[in-house]
Amino acid sequence: MKCFIGIDLGSTTTKAVLMDEDKEVLGQGITNSRSNYDTAAAVSKQEAMISTRFTLMRRGFENVASAKDSMDDIMSSLERNFRLEQFREQLDDLRTTCKGFVTDDRFKANADATKAVLDTTFNQLNDEAAALFAPGAKRKSDFFRDIAGGSFMNIAEEEAKKADLSYDLLLNVYDKSIIKVENRPPAGDMNNKFTRAMENAVEELSALGLNADDFATAMTEGLDIELEETYVVGTGYGRVRLPFPKEHIRSEILCHGLGAHIMYPKTRTVLDIGGQDTKAIQVDTAGIVENFQMNDRCAAGCGRYLGYIADEMNMGVHELGPLASKATKVAKINSTCTVFAGAELRDRLALGEKREDVLAGLHRAIILRALSIISRSGGITDEFTFTGGVANNEAAVKELKKLIKENYGEVTINIDPESIYTGALGAVEFARRAAKGDLTGAEEQLGAA
Repeated sequence: MKCFIGIDLGSTTTKAVLMDEDKEVLGQGITNSRSNYDTAAAVSKQEAMISTRFTLMRRGFENVASAKDSMDDIMSSLERNFRLEQFREQLDDLRTTCKGFVTDDRFKANADATKAVLDTTFNQLNDEAAALFAPGAKRKSDFFRDIAGGSFMNIAEEEAKKADLSYDLLLNVYDKSIIKVENRPPAGDMNNKFTRAMENAVEELSALGLNADDFATAMTEGLDIELEETYVVGTGYGRVRLPFPKEHIRSEILCHGLGAHIMYPKTRTVLDIGGQDTKAIQVDTAGIVENFQMNDRCAAGCGRYLGYIADEMNMGVHELGPLASKATKVAKINSTCTVFAGAELRDRLALGEKREDVLAGLHRAIILRALSIISRSGGITDEFTFTGGVANNEAAVKELKKLIKENYGEVTINIDPESIYTGALGAVEFARRAAKGDLTGAEEQLGAA
């Protein structure tokens, strides 16, 4: 099967989308961006391939009569068991890497004891792993570092006390090791992981009364389909660092414009608030960029800004929107500068203002800044599409809708739950068109990064 891949290398996350010749999206992948951009691109692409395998298996299940009514249970079980295999593989890698650092003079006579504590810690992490991927289990993140980090620290600290070892040294070993592990894609054989996941899924689903033999063949057939990587296009904040030839790189403005057009063909104005910049894009009826403005010199009003605020308040970024939505009034924020935001936040809280009111004000300030950028690009024309990670923030969306209505009247506003993949979607469509020789003259002229 010929397939095309688009990779959007953002400042905080890297996304990949895989599409077939019929323009159908088969898979998506995401990973946290890191300094090694080659790895970020490789991991996101690998994740898109894995997602595609799940799609192909689901197609096979649609031809199995007994599986149709249990499709969600089957896919959920298969994916959870696959992710468990993947997580344990990375745990083993992290264990080996950590023990490899216990060699210098700082450990001296305690090297064996330190390795023993590491083994005890990782054995416990491995034992607890199944619960993280059990039916109904909730994880704070799907990224390996986030899942493993907190548990490692809690267990290692306790074990270090028992062994009378320095916890700080263990933490130092972990910090150096997780960087190593993160900067190489999971290396285990993909088919072996799928096979083990299938075996566990079969056992799990048999307990629910499903006939495993009915769908086991469909699982295997989904793995046997060859995925031919026909053409790859890269885009995003770090696109110049992608390991692709220049002709395989497109600007993020073009990709976000085209991606939004694919999602919503009537889109004329696109706002993307990502981790490092804010983009306002005007597109024509074919999704070709007519004008744009962006803020790329400062993190104010971007995802990084929200991340900084979350750190100041000792909260997760995902918690900011729900808390801000509970505000009874919107505090007036004087600055959206990331450098000064923390000081203003602390001052307002010290004066007795409610956290939710201050956060509501911060979200309003972000959207006001974005609307200023939109205005410079040509304003808002129906339909309007909001993309990027901040599009999943309910408080930001609430303020955006309110301010658009105040300034532009009734406008159709599109927000796709998977809008974070918009840039990668545009990139993969550029890849498909390039491979088929379907690029228009305008696209070829504007295509260079």
